[in-house]
Amino acid sequence: MPALPGRAAVNRRLAKLVADNGDRSSDHLRSPLLSTLKAVLEEGRTAIRTAFETNHRGDLCVHATAVLTDTIVQCLADFALEHVYPAAEPTKAERLAIAATGGYGRAEMAPFSDVDLLFLLPYKRTPRVEQVVEYMLYLLWDLGWKVGHAVRSVDECLRQAGEDMTIRTSLLEARFLWGERALFTELKRRFQKEVMTNSTTAFIEAKLEERNSRHRKIGDSRYMLEPNVKEGKGGLRDLQTLFWIAKYAYQVEEVEELVAKGVLLAEEAQRFAKAQTFLWTTRCEMHYQTGRQEDRLTFDIQAGIARHLGYTNHAGTSDVERFMKHYFMVAKDVGDLTRILCAALEQEKRRGPRFAFLRRAFTRNEVEGFALEAGRLNVKADRHFRTHPLDMIRLFHVAQVHDLDIHPHALRAITRALSAIGPKLREDAEANRLFLEILTSRKDPEIALRRMNEAGVLGRFVPDFGRIVGMMQFDMYHHFTVDEHTLFALGILHTIETGALKDEVPLASEVIHTINSRRALYVALLCHDIAKGRGGDHSILGAKVAEKLCPRFGMSEEETETVAWLVRWHLAMSHNAFKRDLDDEQTIKAFVDLVQSPERLKLLLCLTVADIRAVGPGRWNGWRATLLRQLYRRSEERISGRIEGEGRDGRLVAVHEDLAADLPDWTREEIDAHLSRGYASYWLSFNRQTLVRQARLIREAERTQAPLTMDTRVDHGRGITEIMVYTPDHAGLFSRLAGILALAGADIVDARIFTMTNGMALDVFTVQAAGGGSFDRPDKLARLYSLADKALAGELRLAEELSRRRPALTPRTRVFRVPPRVLIDNTVSKAHTVIEVNGRDRPGLLYDVTRALTQLNLQIASAKISTYGSLAVDVFYVKDVFGLKITHDRRLADIRAALLKALEDAEAEAKPAKPRKRGTG
Repeated sequence: MPALPGRAAVNRRLAKLVADNGDRSSDHLRSPLLSTLKAVLEEGRTAIRTAFETNHRGDLCVHATAVLTDTIVQCLADFALEHVYPAAEPTKAERLAIAATGGYGRAEMAPFSDVDLLFLLPYKRTPRVEQVVEYMLYLLWDLGWKVGHAVRSVDECLRQAGEDMTIRTSLLEARFLWGERALFTELKRRFQKEVMTNSTTAFIEAKLEERNSRHRKIGDSRYMLEPNVKEGKGGLRDLQTLFWIAKYAYQVEEVEELVAKGVLLAEEAQRFAKAQTFLWTTRCEMHYQTGRQEDRLTFDIQAGIARHLGYTNHAGTSDVERFMKHYFMVAKDVGDLTRILCAALEQEKRRGPRFAFLRRAFTRNEVEGFALEAGRLNVKADRHFRTHPLDMIRLFHVAQVHDLDIHPHALRAITRALSAIGPKLREDAEANRLFLEILTSRKDPEIALRRMNEAGVLGRFVPDFGRIVGMMQFDMYHHFTVDEHTLFALGILHTIETGALKDEVPLASEVIHTINSRRALYVALLCHDIAKGRGGDHSILGAKVAEKLCPRFGMSEEETETVAWLVRWHLAMSHNAFKRDLDDEQTIKAFVDLVQSPERLKLLLCLTVADIRAVGPGRWNGWRATLLRQLYRRSEERISGRIEGEGRDGRLVAVHEDLAADLPDWTREEIDAHLSRGYASYWLSFNRQTLVRQARLIREAERTQAPLTMDTRVDHGRGITEIMVYTPDHAGLFSRLAGILALAGADIVDARIFTMTNGMALDVFTVQAAGGGSFDRPDKLARLYSLADKALAGELRLAEELSRRRPALTPRTRVFRVPPRVLIDNTVSKAHTVIEVNGRDRPGLLYDVTRALTQLNLQIASAKISTYGSLAVDVFYVKDVFGLKITHDRRLADIRAALLKALEDAEAEAKPAKPRKRGTG
């Protein structure tokens, strides 16, 4: 504990202040009083922060902050009663006590926590008491504190505590600060007798429901990558809820007392203390880093906290990822302690009616050797799992088969017997059979596996999975830890199989019922990210893990090969769908050469859909669904051989015939003229309906000789807007259109660029509104048309406008380093050089990149635009001015250098300002 100014020392300073100011009025004393208290507060805060930055002990920091607050409140009350509103003989009604409530009542205050006070009166308020309270509050507010306060008599406190659970909780942990101690003692005595007696049931039920409601509101997962340290699942509030329940039920003041009562083991009480210290340390560091009360552990402060607390890079895992894994393990410990306390309450109920709220028409029988109590599986002895370790797997299997919950007592027994899960059990054929049945059950495997993971069984039984428990991925694309993402994915796969998502993922919902390797699919999904954090390609490393695990699970050689292949290539389908031109036959051929069979194509589709949907909110959308469906259908056609006999020329003839049939109001001459405008690649790139729309657009543009013709079509089903532009072709047209769309607030996700035989350009953009969803607001569309007219008429300087309107990066976004990268591939396409650029996403990036391509005299044929959090991945199919691939090494080097410069300029804009020294402002 740092050396802090004490009450006596501060009162001496205040007495001197009074002496120095002679007989001046209390109003004149207010300013020097406030200055003195501010000086005391600053001295104390500096001492506390200095100590914290030396020892990184959050528990000491919060207690010291509470002590400092005590001193200021007490000295201010002394001053107010002695020098501002003195009374020689105060009446009984004027006697006053001050108590700390909330976190302050527990003597736990983070550096910028609120100060909660109860001004306790014997009867109703008197004018003098009101003046004292008002005087103190205004001074405390002027100190910069956020003060929550209540002014109540003892009777009012008790009446309101009986009606309001929040007030009851506040009084439960109220702590005497100043004034009439007898008044506070009376409150505590009567509170226990009149409020707590015979109300344990209601209190515990209310606190558990309050906790569940809070979790649902914030996000019902303790593995969110930006957790709320105070209110989130596994955070400080959960620990406090446990202690409130224990204090109410067992009348204890310290957690350690629960050991003597047999509720917790000594090591569990230590885990409680360690979890609390870690969470307090994290929260104090958050307050100091942000300079305010901050409860959400956001990306922009995680790295700084990790460094300040001494975490380092190790074995392919960054310092921030190691720190966050520690955080998630602590959050899991909080869940373990919750189960243990609930189990103790369940046992207590058997000894008397005090915990009748937990009784549900209590009956007891057996299911497959486990006791059944109130519909929940239990064990008869605390040490059951130490002598029967197989039952730690069998318990979850039985619960799944019979749709039963698991008793908290059984979960506590598992927590205390986890060390019994070792090599012998992992190699046990029966244990592995049961586990594989749990994983591949027709009943939602996510429920059973989540229970196993929460209890610590899954990570112990499958140590490779244990390595990803609590592992974060430090980026803005993923929302959950690796293990949580995997469990969500398994739940989504099951939901697809039940048909509940057929409206959102109709193809996967149809295909999943035709696969023959169902077990392999579920095991592959369990293993698809299992090798993350090992310092290499997790797909390759994961396939090796799968080759080891599958035989252990009892899978055949064929199943093992399928699982390993799926894990190795689980990103292949999304890579091709989102980064490659699906109208390029080489793309489809290369993908089919990899997949080889219809069964693997189906498996990969289902796995890919579940994987993407489990990443987080907004990561799955109609456009991505469309691309995956398009890739699947074209690959299926090639695998089945349905397109081989037809050939390119045959398809072209069929397209021309269909178009003529769809334009019955056109003359033969008009049809022939239109067919002569397009090259073969154009006719084979769009579906029938789109070609008809484009034909009518082009005929109207040719009739009017308009310099620019634009058409928009909103597709709400796919969540996209299609924009067609028909205008004279010229160098840099694509770049200018990209800039126009950026200024209008549209994000390009796909682009097809065609030069017609008459020298006109037909560019088709697929766009979404910035942030996702259809770009369909009338004002946005009107602005797009206006900007297009001005830009193509030379009335708008795009580079300047984009630079001027570019929003500043937020600290939360800036923290992510996005290394610029340029990949050039001449093997992906027969006719084009494929250029992939990776860089920090920002409005106007596509304009800068395409302008660089134009300045290099490259023709862009098509573009695939993707964003993953803060990472932009843009792929361009290009040719040189002669319509050929770019193959010369020097030329390729020039392209790479120019694009890297455009990307590096974007990254340079994101560099954070030079950090201030710790301890300043």
